[in-house]
Amino acid sequence: MNGHEFFKKIKKYGKANNLTVDFVAHEGKGSHGTLYLGGKRTILKDRNKEIGSGLLRSMLADLGIDPKKF
Repeated sequence: MNGHEFFKKIKKYGKANNLTVDFVAHEGKGSHGTLYLGGKRTILKDRNKEIGSGLLRSMLADLGIDPKKF
């Protein structure tokens, strides 16, 4: 899964759970940005690059999402 696909899934998850989703590109270095879900946040790397399984689990933990439900 790349960063763009992750962002699309997070938007769907947020809509289904009535949570606001926002991506702020200038709150990160280079191609990274900050992704907000409700009151939680994580850093999203370049949206065109693949996200490894360890980083994916970490990002989901930052957002408070159970990987099994994602």
